Amino acid sequence: MRENLSETSIKILYWDNLLCNIEFNMSNEIPESFKNLKIIDPDEKIVYCKKCVISNQRPRVHFNEDGICGQCLYAKYKQTKIDWDKREKELESLCDKFRSRDGSWDVIVPASGGKDSSYVAYILKEKFDMHPLTVTWASAVPTDVGSQNLYNFIQSGYDNILVSPNGKIHSKLSKLTFTEYGENFLPFSYGQVHVPLHIAVKFKIPLIMYGENGELEYGGSLKNYNKPQLDVFGHDYVLEKFAPSSNPTDPNRWQNNGFSDKDLVFYMPPPVQDLKDVGIQEHYYSYYEDWTPEKHYEIAKKHFKFLPNPAGRSEGTYTDFASLDDKTDGFHYYLMFIKFGIGRATSDAAHQIRQNMITRDEGVDLVLKYDGEYPSFYEKEFLNYMKMDKTVLNQIIDKFRRSLIWKKDGENWNLRQQVSKL
Repeated sequence: MRENLSETSIKILYWDNLLCNIEFNMSNEIPESFKNLKIIDPDEKIVYCKKCVISNQRPRVHFNEDGICGQCLYAKYKQTKIDWDKREKELESLCDKFRSRDGSWDVIVPASGGKDSSYVAYILKEKFDMHPLTVTWASAVPTDVGSQNLYNFIQSGYDNILVSPNGKIHSKLSKLTFTEYGENFLPFSYGQVHVPLHIAVKFKIPLIMYGENGELEYGGSLKNYNKPQLDVFGHDYVLEKFAPSSNPTDPNRWQNNGFSDKDLVFYMPPPVQDLKDVGIQEHYYSYYEDWTPEKHYEIAKKHFKFLPNPAGRSEGTYTDFASLDDKTDGFHYYLMFIKFGIGRATSDAAHQIRQNMITRDEGVDLVLKYDGEYPSFYEKEFLNYMKMDKTVLNQIIDKFRRSLIWKKDGENWNLRQQVSKL
């Protein structure tokens, strides 16, 4: 799947523009290295992590006094403090609680046919004897390789429900969110989070297993560093996913644009009482096993005939195995670069640096080479889907260039500051 759940914060919005300490749920157990982390005001200056290549422009990234980002600290915590054997036993106990005895579905795995969700479904089925029902929220404009990967996954022995939204509604929503927030993936994110809940209620399957906690893995608050599941009954469930204080993007917000409750049913969560009646629990698989996308890729190739990007690397980065299923992906990542000055290569390199797969210097070289590459490959398809021309597209793009990040030299826009080697 695409970077999951909390990762949608960088796909959607700007930032929670508060300078504050993280409020942890278990103050008596906070690792010493997580204390006194603060957000560096992203409107004041640009600061890059001294261990990876992420900057303070990424929403909710916290830094310590030495200039190290919270995700680098969390990566070290995972490598040195977590007892993964113990976590595996916790997962085994969880599966024992929910496992069906008659072979009926006992866990929902939100899945796109990508490497990560395929891996989660595979481990739950083959190692823990679970019976997953995979649920796919359809891409806006599917790619050939994405469709083939989903087909290969299903044909490898997995039940799947594909939920496809009304094309006119989804296209209109995508254009609205792209125009207002510079984020065409916001409607996809709504469905990615809420459609599995609808299916869980429909079939009375209480356990949902998502992939990674994006806040912890890629950038954001560490407050849930030791928490395996989401609180689906809490009043902040929707708000935490889609509405940091500076940008109210609860799905209800779009009702003012002529959408009915029926139009938005898949974009909204089911009634809380329905969730309670089934006893829904949503867990992150990354709590139970160290999250390693490159390993997932190898497993997916071996067991599901997973195909990488046929063009080689994906535009804007150096990898070829992630976010392959939607022709509109490229503009989501490009607008991330426009709004924050950090793009897809930054995200990939930062994670691989934390996994000790590349050095920071190597990451810097990759970012400088690939970050911000214009997504020309599917530009025509994107414009057709959004029902706009190139002039309007450029106007929207330029609207999200902030003066702290960009300067205009003649007809050209240039970054004022880029990551550099120490």
